[in-house]
Amino acid sequence: MYNIFSDRNKPSCRSIFSGLLFSCVSLLLISSQAMAYEIDPDATISDSPTTLMGVNHIGLSVRNLDASLDFYQRASGFKVIHREVVRSNSAADKLFGREGIEYEIAVLEAPNMLLELTEFSHNRDVPISKMPVEGPGMTHTCFQSPSHLSGYDKFKRAGVEMLSRGDGPVDLLGQGVTYAYAYDPEGNMIELEQLDFDRLGGDRRSPEWIEQGLDLWMTQVALVTHDIERLTDYYSEIMGFNPYRTADIADRETFDDATDVDDVELKVMFFRMAQRSKSMEFWEYDNPETIQFLGNRDSTALGYSYSIEVGDIQAEYARMSDLGVEFVSDPVLLGNFWQVHANDIDGNVFSLRQAVDPNSPYSVPQLEL
Repeated sequence: MYNIFSDRNKPSCRSIFSGLLFSCVSLLLISSQAMAYEIDPDATISDSPTTLMGVNHIGLSVRNLDASLDFYQRASGFKVIHREVVRSNSAADKLFGREGIEYEIAVLEAPNMLLELTEFSHNRDVPISKMPVEGPGMTHTCFQSPSHLSGYDKFKRAGVEMLSRGDGPVDLLGQGVTYAYAYDPEGNMIELEQLDFDRLGGDRRSPEWIEQGLDLWMTQVALVTHDIERLTDYYSEIMGFNPYRTADIADRETFDDATDVDDVELKVMFFRMAQRSKSMEFWEYDNPETIQFLGNRDSTALGYSYSIEVGDIQAEYARMSDLGVEFVSDPVLLGNFWQVHANDIDGNVFSLRQAVDPNSPYSVPQLEL
């Protein structure tokens, strides 16, 4: 995996859209607006005094598990590490806040996190729709790859519907990273980033990744909000550390092409959720304007959710409850993890998770190659 923070005093090229493996050096994009929170370029989740460990998985509630699983396996090559049908399970009923819940789940292992696809029986007749780039909500996650082993090409061959303009990914800043937005078969948005190692100073993936042929990985939780300062304040408080970067984007034709929006204008905030490969990104679109989502999304609703792994779920449940976080239940032991679902201040669904076995290969420390 990349070590992009080895020399923070020199300009480096990181991705504007993911802010993870690379951060684009463009002073035009750095916001000088006064914030109620501190922007700390060195901040990471390891600064948090809590037991938060990092993003464990991206969840995707789908209407057709077989079709979605086929698509993501063909596009990514990720292996299925677990699949099961859950019914007549009181712990699952409590976790999701529904009596008699029934679902089938398939878990895919990316090199650095999990992708969990779940088909809930009560969603089988729910209409599907495409998430607009301006949200609101958790609009997408991101798949990164070396440009010579392009994830863009892999997803396109698998049948993804491209949202971005043009016949290939967009070179936003001419610094070695290309981008595209696309839709999976159920209208869930994904971001595809390709890294040109020749222009970025070499392939700095870990030897283990190269040896194992790991050439596609996941990087981010992207939340689009009507009020970026409000959402940033909220997460700074519940996670216990500061964002490391912010950006204002306007009058950039390449961003218009990437988002398929003329004269797109937006603000972005970045939280570093691992030392190397994961982030949370908050977006507020000014053109087109992001509207406010009212209420809370159901934890089983079609679309994205995400999970933060913690070292002590009971302590984090109590701490976050005191801070006003709305949980669906108290923590539940289901399978190999203690889990609890919640809604953030914008109504987005997230969960806390603690592995029963801290040495589990599917716990964050073992997923952070």
